[in-house]
Amino acid sequence: MTEFDATADRTTVDPTTAGNAGTATLADSYTEMSEILLPNGTNNLGQALGGRVLHWMDVCGAIASRRFSGGLTVTAAMEGVEFLAPIEQGDIVTLSGYVFEAGRTSVGVKVAVIAERPATGAVRETTTSFFTFVAVDGAHDSRRVPELVCPTDEQRDRREHALDQRRTHRENRAG
Repeated sequence: MTEFDATADRTTVDPTTAGNAGTATLADSYTEMSEILLPNGTNNLGQALGGRVLHWMDVCGAIASRRFSGGLTVTAAMEGVEFLAPIEQGDIVTLSGYVFEAGRTSVGVKVAVIAERPATGAVRETTTSFFTFVAVDGAHDSRRVPELVCPTDEQRDRREHALDQRRTHRENRAG
């Protein structure tokens, strides 16, 4: 019987393409996931614990970065997060993320969170943050990521909006 290794990387990278990662589109990375805020994820006011929201955001960003890079990634940074509106117990929380920037071994991922009140249909933005993920191989050494291409106007506009939003976010935090 083979022993189960819970830490094994089940993502394989073709060694013949490891030095030439090719290209990937913003759409290749797009990820959307939904959760319901249940009582065990709330504080004493019945609102989302910040750590719960950050966890969901990290998972969404990791999925987007893995889809883009074609393999394992690790979180390297998360820019400051501001909670704009509370998420109430019972809300449907939808997270969306995509790669908007790619370096040699790292990618920038925008993750946005909205909350929906099912009884009224009211939807509100609750937070947005920008993550950096580094692509790693089975030995956990960094590896190249594809070049980001945005072949459609929609993808180019989405990328530019994310770059502008991050720039504004950084300026506001520095100023």
